[in-house]
Amino acid sequence: MLVMNKTNILSLTFLVIAVAAILSSCHDKRSRGLEYAPNMYYPIAYNPDQKNKNFADGKSAQLPPAGTTPIGFTRFDQFPNTNEGYLAASTSIINPLPINNQNLVEGQQLYVAMCGPCHGVKGQGNGKIVELGKYPAPPSYSSGISSRGGAMKDLTDGKIYHTLQYGLNLMGSYASQLSPEERWKVIMYVHELQKGQ
Repeated sequence: MLVMNKTNILSLTFLVIAVAAILSSCHDKRSRGLEYAPNMYYPIAYNPDQKNKNFADGKSAQLPPAGTTPIGFTRFDQFPNTNEGYLAASTSIINPLPINNQNLVEGQQLYVAMCGPCHGVKGQGNGKIVELGKYPAPPSYSSGISSRGGAMKDLTDGKIYHTLQYGLNLMGSYASQLSPEERWKVIMYVHELQKGQ
């Protein structure tokens, strides 16, 4: 009789649990049940493309206040994209990075990846894009003449930086592809190519 009572109790407990599980699973088909970290499913922040009642224009993506500079952004607007800005940058801007082996190696890697397709690995204007015959060859760094006048081997830090910032002729701007520090490393390596090395 004692064994039968334990069996009855276990059977009854199992039956109660089974009925509770069935009833709890049937009440709302859209419910996900228990949620871990619900703020991941229902974020508080607005997405940039969502309407936002907190702003007068209803947009979440707002323009930054006038005159502000984003963190990590370097302004270059004191030298406009004009010939005067180019000449002013020539005399005013000097590479702030130390000339050392690490910066030169990194500059070479960046140059080969970003500039080499047109300017060529050795800076002679014979990159792969030029070899395809689709674009004219840019002038050689060691012996060419700049389209703005003067020898390419005489280009200063400021002139090269200005050209990387704004682009020139068929060369587009590299301001979005190279950070200011990366641009300085490329310039450092271009000076080596200007020597014909």
